[in-house]
Amino acid sequence: MSVRSYHKNYTAFMLMVIYFIFISAEVIFGLNALNGRTIPRRHGPAVGAWDSKNAESLIHYTVSKNYTILGWEFGNELSGSGVHTRVAASQYASDTVHLKNLVLDIYKSIEPKPLILGPGGSYDAVWFKEYLDKTPKSLDAITLHIYNLGSAADQHLVEKILNPTYLDGIAKTFRKLQNTIKGSASATSALAWVSEAGGAFKSGRDGVSNTFVYSFWYLDQMGIASTFDTKTYCRQSLIGGNYGLLNATSNDPNPDYYSALLWHRLMGRNVLGASFSGSNNFRVYAHCAKASKGVTLLMINLDGSSIFEVTVVGFDNSISVPRGFNNANMREEYHLTPKDGNLLSQTVLLNGNILGVSPSGDIPALEANYVNSSSSIVVGPHSIVFAHMPYHVIPACNV
Repeated sequence: MSVRSYHKNYTAFMLMVIYFIFISAEVIFGLNALNGRTIPRRHGPAVGAWDSKNAESLIHYTVSKNYTILGWEFGNELSGSGVHTRVAASQYASDTVHLKNLVLDIYKSIEPKPLILGPGGSYDAVWFKEYLDKTPKSLDAITLHIYNLGSAADQHLVEKILNPTYLDGIAKTFRKLQNTIKGSASATSALAWVSEAGGAFKSGRDGVSNTFVYSFWYLDQMGIASTFDTKTYCRQSLIGGNYGLLNATSNDPNPDYYSALLWHRLMGRNVLGASFSGSNNFRVYAHCAKASKGVTLLMINLDGSSIFEVTVVGFDNSISVPRGFNNANMREEYHLTPKDGNLLSQTVLLNGNILGVSPSGDIPALEANYVNSSSSIVVGPHSIVFAHMPYHVIPACNV
């Protein structure tokens, strides 16, 4: 598919489990992988084997309460050079195998069994390869943390977000991770996950991470991650810090919440190839649609002065729209823009209408504009557009 443009400590954790299960969310716990180890010198490596007693007690507790845990993630930012300390890949692998055996024993008569994930840290090619090679049947997902925007204190944070070359840089990491997985000597079945991504570390920056401009980074990175077969992407955070999807004071949604919700509702799991002939400031990603057997496009215009009129081509193998589908010749468009054109606004507009919760706290309906399929998709300056095209039913999506 191508797109053409014409330039115009424990108790607290258990309370979280009870809450999340009540709302039917899937829960993954991060386990302390430093328990039992010693750190001989400041910022030096942690040595010794993992003491699993505390983790075993927690896992037994969740089983006794019939809590369904999707997965247990082993450790936090201890891979490669780590953050403050690190653990050698060979020792980490040995401890991961121990965790897997522990979980299999505790859950021996229980289904489904939780996933084992790790290491929850920054990518290091040598470390990740050894870790994968030594956990051939113990690891379900290899988990990555990404803060590619750097420190929240960086005065050029907005410029980075609006720089397509900078945004493209993270593709190298995703590509290398996939190569590491495919080249593993153990023929691992582990899938690639991003288990933590917040853009800028140190909790993000107030006035940037909780404003419209952050959705350029967020949606673009999810698009890139999907292109490289990343199966799960976890945002840091739902609430907490300046990069939370919810405002930590009012609990009202920040702009990225609505971006995430539209992605969730519109973008299916099958990723399609998409290319664009034109400015690198225009970004495009294509997935099989979630709500139909058609296609959804995500388009991001980083340019503050240009309008792009987009024509979609390359659907020669598409088939007819399923009989009975309403508005067969119409597409759904969702245009996201900041209030008053201010990229640092905490108020986002959908198709020109302000998105905000009701007095009772209800999320607003995310209503589409219906546009004739024969017309171009007009993507305004500094805007984001989702376009759901149910009439383009291609073989890859007709399953």
